[in-house]
This record gives sequence, C-alpha cells and structure tokens, in this order.
Amino acid sequence: MTEHAKTATLMEQILYEVKRVVVGQDRFLERVMVAMLAQGHLLVEGVPGLAKTLTVKTLATALRGSFKRIQFTPDLVPADLVGTRIYNQKTGEFATSLGPVFANLLLADEINRAPAKVQSALLEVMQERQVTIAGETHKVPSPFLVMATQNPIETEGTYPLPEAQVDRFMMKVVVDYPTEEEEFVIVERVTGDPVTVSPIASTGQLAELQHECRKIYVDPSLTQYAVKIVGATRTPARHGLQDLAKYISFGASPRATIGLIEGARALAMLRGRSYALPEDVADLVGDVLRHRLVLSYEALADGMSADQLIQRITAKLPKPDKPMHGRPTQSESGSA
Repeated sequence: MTEHAKTATLMEQILYEVKRVVVGQDRFLERVMVAMLAQGHLLVEGVPGLAKTLTVKTLATALRGSFKRIQFTPDLVPADLVGTRIYNQKTGEFATSLGPVFANLLLADEINRAPAKVQSALLEVMQERQVTIAGETHKVPSPFLVMATQNPIETEGTYPLPEAQVDRFMMKVVVDYPTEEEEFVIVERVTGDPVTVSPIASTGQLAELQHECRKIYVDPSLTQYAVKIVGATRTPARHGLQDLAKYISFGASPRATIGLIEGARALAMLRGRSYALPEDVADLVGDVLRHRLVLSYEALADGMSADQLIQRITAKLPKPDKPMHGRPTQSESGSA
C-alpha cells in the first residue's frame, strides 16, 4: 500500500468513527477535516442544534486530542480564555493558571456574543498559537484548531467580528438543517443506546498528516486560477465582470488565495491523491471567500449575497485543464 493510500485509509477510518455518532453533515465534516489538515481555523454559521459541538468533540475523541468548549457571553474578559496569574496564600507566590484555549480542538461557541477585547484575545492565539501571561509566553498544544460558531438568527447583544478579524479564519461554512431521513436517524440514534467512540489516531499522527499535506503537488496553473478568482473580487472589471463592481466594496485578501491552495491540498489528500485538481480548488471557493467579501449597500438593496457574487465569478472564469498526475519527471521536463 502506498503512503497516500495509507493516509486516505486513516482519514476514512477517522471519518467513519465520527459518522457513527454524527448523522449527515458530510460537507461540514469534510470541511472540518480540510481545516485540520491545512492547519487553518473554521468559522461556522448555523442555527443551534445542528451537531456543531458534537462533531468537534467526537473528532477530538477519535484523535485522542484534548477538547475544550467556551460559551461566549458579553461579560467574558480575556483572562477567562487565556488564563491569569493567581496568588497562593499558603506559599505567598503567584502561579499561572492556563485558560481553556490550551486544547487541540477548541470550540468558541457564539463568538459574536463576546466583546472586542475577548475576540481579539482569541484571534491572537489563533494567529500566534501562543499566549503571553505576565510576561511569560506559553505555547498552545499542537495541532491546534479553533472552530468558532455564529448564530445567524439572534442579533441582539452581539458584537459582529470586524472584517480584519474574520479574515483570520480560513473558511466559513454554513451548516443547514438535516433532511427528513437524516433527522429520523438522528432521533433514533440519540434516543437509543449511546455510541462509544474509539480512538483511531493520535495527535502525533495528525501532525504527520499535516506535514504530508504540504507535499501534495499543486500545478502552477491551479495557483494562477486561484489568483484570478481572488483578483476578480477586487477588480471585477478587469475580468469581464463590470456589473459586479458596484456590489463589492472590498475584495478578498491574499489570505484567501493561500487558503484556496492549502485547502485544495488537504481536499486532494482526503480524496486519496498526491496532486490537486481544479475541482479541489473550485469546491472550496465559496467557503474560503464568502466571509471575506465586503458588500456595498447596493448589493444589500438588490438582495445580492456573497455566495451569489462568487457563483457569478466562478461561472465567468474557466477552470484550467487537469494537470499531469504529479510533478513532471526529469525526462519530461528535459524534453519539453
């Protein structure tokens, strides 16, 4: 069995174990795995009760990783997340008490309910993967994945994430209601005997998978395709999309292009390939771009959503031809 076949088998086993508990939500599950392999963070939008917490908790068990959940509320302070110094009366000394961000998988529930200071504290940990308390630096465990959720229904008492902070998330996934068939299975599974999740891999193996993911071959034509898609969000007229210019105030940053390529690598790895295809990039365009577009008032007035604009951009820009299966060999590059 080849290295890539072994990797694909291990990923299948992890997904199978999670699906023993979580019903449906295949697309959401796939995006969580992509974020883990690509070492990115995930912003998830969906109404309560759609197994967001259950998915991450089950995944942590399957990977023998630590899992923490923080319920964000308006009265939180940064120390509630990262930790603080506590005075010990017996010894007369201060000791550092580390906060819940020190986990492999961190679920930040309803991130838009916390004030800006708390959001900034979390986003600093996401970017730097470390925390500074009283001048001492503490590294968070590796691997480290933050999945933040937003409830799209209630807006009272919420603090929307600023564009610069939203940009730190590799993808934004919208989770929808299950089908009637899936909901029937959910009710039967929840009301029946509880399912015990078996550990499949270790966090060390996940770190190895992340390292292997960086070796997936991405043809330059795919990178060019990603650059064009992201470029079209900034200057639509240059790509023959003049009518979209009035709807987009600000386009996506280079982080979006990086996220597309890193995500395409992870998706190719999940699908058992050692090289990325145009489909891998195209499948992730909506998830990587939807939270990065700043829409104008005209877009809101005309009822244009970020997803609709992204669809029009991808429809206009043709996918590149499928690249060769991997890197060209010495003889092929020499004869070219």
